[in-house]
Amino acid sequence: MSSRVVITGIGALTCAGHGRKGLWEGILREQSGIGFISRFDTSSYDAKCAGEINDFDPSQHFPPHKLKRIDRYAQFALALTQQALDDAELKLSPEQPRTDVGVSFGTALGGITTAELTHERFIREGVRAIPAALALQVFGGSAHSNISIAYGARGYSTTNSNSCASGTVAVGEAFRYIREGRAQVMIAGAAEAPLAPLTFGAFDTIKSMAKETKDPTRACRPFDATRSGFVMAEGGGSLILESLEHAQARGAHIYAEVLGYTLNNDAYHMSSSLPEGESALESMRSSLDEAKVRPDQIDYINAHASSTPMNDGTEARAVTKFFGKNTPAISGTKPYYGHALGASGAIEAAICCLAMENSHIPPTLNCHEPCDEITPGFDLVRLKGRSQQLKYILSNSFGFGGINASLVFGKVA
Repeated sequence: MSSRVVITGIGALTCAGHGRKGLWEGILREQSGIGFISRFDTSSYDAKCAGEINDFDPSQHFPPHKLKRIDRYAQFALALTQQALDDAELKLSPEQPRTDVGVSFGTALGGITTAELTHERFIREGVRAIPAALALQVFGGSAHSNISIAYGARGYSTTNSNSCASGTVAVGEAFRYIREGRAQVMIAGAAEAPLAPLTFGAFDTIKSMAKETKDPTRACRPFDATRSGFVMAEGGGSLILESLEHAQARGAHIYAEVLGYTLNNDAYHMSSSLPEGESALESMRSSLDEAKVRPDQIDYINAHASSTPMNDGTEARAVTKFFGKNTPAISGTKPYYGHALGASGAIEAAICCLAMENSHIPPTLNCHEPCDEITPGFDLVRLKGRSQQLKYILSNSFGFGGINASLVFGKVA
């Protein structure tokens, strides 16, 4: 018999707010946290904006000897995990390791910026400039490995790299592992620290990022007719997933239940989606089928809504085809915190839980002139949030490589 899976803890690091409380307060302010990049010179780039986290002090979280061994990406992952565990009031310790606790994390780029910045020193100073810890810092699996070590999680442990869907995949795979009875608790989430000149420039070169030069808070505008690209961000989200029995036995607060999950691929192009969104539609359909939820029961869709001309249009067409002329309420939340690449889906899963908890739909900021794909009956919540009871929520993440992932959340009575 499969286990029911619930979410009991939330952690978040974004430019819109930190932790469960900070993230939700940032959402309610209905203001973007995006700004002009301060970390490096952008004069030669078309894109100038990012979701920088400038109020995260790693020395407040880690002793000096630990900081030498973990890069910013892993720092985020560990800090997120501690936030989520604190929120769940769940104590895990390496002194009491548990084989029924696992870790499922995601990232698109892992420690790539650490490698980039170290390479600059290597060119200047030679092989002696290579730090001893570099090999352990740059690989994507450093997140789940460090988390497992820190909290004695000896169960299933992995980090996926499914581009911009990585966070959603991490939550979905954790859900499956608990549902199959292989774990009682899973730490699930994603982190990203991509803001360095070469990494940022790779996306600037392919003209995928917003070119806003006047008001950075307007740079990310999903579904708006004038959108020009996504805004790169750093940060992440983390969730504590438990079997319902485990959560109830310890009297845990439950935010939501995970009901369905799907991962598929367009099998079409590395950077372009199928124009009519066939695989995105199938991702939504399959996740609802697994959840045993009808399309007309979905109250809210947290869209991928990256603010790129192609992606937003494709997603809007797929949603309309699947849900019909009158869609559920839908919004994209990336204008608050930017597109944290592989971490976005985990942040948005956290937002879905908080939206359900607080009966409030966050708006799509900056969408003043909806694009042509937003047809009559497409219920786009924009500019101002909406109070509404939410029983079922769908969250979508679509990424480079044609990757599509969807999650369905339900309210636990």
